[in-house]
Amino acid sequence: MKRWYIDKGPDSDVVVSTRVRLARNFEEYPFPSRCSRQQQREIIQKTVDALTGEDLELRKGFSTIDFRKLDLNERLVYVEKRLVSKELAKSDREVGLLLSNDEQISIMINEEDHLRIQCLASGMQLEKASEICNYIDNLLSQKINFAFDDTFGYLTSCPTNIGTAIRASLMLHLPALTITGHIQALLETCGKLGLSVRGLYGENTEARGSMYQLSNQITLGKSEQDIVMSMRTIAYQLTEQERLLRKEIMKKKGLQLEDKIMRSYGVLKYARALSSDEAMERLSDVRFGIFANLITGLDETDINEMMLQIQPGSLQQYSGKTLGADEMGAVRASYVRNHIAEREKR
Repeated sequence: MKRWYIDKGPDSDVVVSTRVRLARNFEEYPFPSRCSRQQQREIIQKTVDALTGEDLELRKGFSTIDFRKLDLNERLVYVEKRLVSKELAKSDREVGLLLSNDEQISIMINEEDHLRIQCLASGMQLEKASEICNYIDNLLSQKINFAFDDTFGYLTSCPTNIGTAIRASLMLHLPALTITGHIQALLETCGKLGLSVRGLYGENTEARGSMYQLSNQITLGKSEQDIVMSMRTIAYQLTEQERLLRKEIMKKKGLQLEDKIMRSYGVLKYARALSSDEAMERLSDVRFGIFANLITGLDETDINEMMLQIQPGSLQQYSGKTLGADEMGAVRASYVRNHIAEREKR
């Protein structure tokens, strides 16, 4: 089954991926933090039944993941793929996950809210991801009464999600804005516009490899369409700014930048040990080099896949064993070398 992150999406030179998430709660149950274990188990079962109960094709398209049966590393892999939050992975509640076979659609059960419905897509595809989320939401709402208030909208555990309860996010690759130092002004401007800019895995994470997650902060008083349109408009402005800056620094620092990119490419092709931070920075340079037409053996989907697979959980899954710090660096470098060599043979 082909995974969503292997696809090339619109505006993929800057926009790596899109995520849209809806928060929903059962009307008849307390929020997850106040639910008994029995109630949490009931919520899992009712969600599974509501989505896949009578539709054979839909049932074939989804898997039910019981997090109680997963070890710590297996949970970490789901976090690294952005299919679940760190909070759900660490939770001692009765939690679960409904996951589509292509890993594009995931439904977290009993995280901060009873349900977190999310859709992932490559490139800039806010409308598509939103439509898929709404389709799943409509299916569930046929059998589940969601907590809703005529004045406030959907009721959620956290007040910042009340209203439409939609969170739209874009993963952006912004090397030019980072190199030039303009990224700080971007952070301040986005905050004034009701948007947040975070690291690779969202709240309380740092940006690595010039990767930033742009998300809406306001859900009350705006329709889903307004939120998606606002996100798209601002994202296009950022995309154009990044593209202009790339051209500008290529003119001003052409040889210096080309040397930096090709050195990173050389390190990735031949290094025998790589830390996670160095690998992310080198891959970011190479991703820039692909769109600057300096590197032709790879495309952006190769970089996206490697950025995912070099994370600790995914690496240990790849190697089939628990890795120490030194082993991790060696396996990471080996994986990257092999991946590049395979792609260069195409």
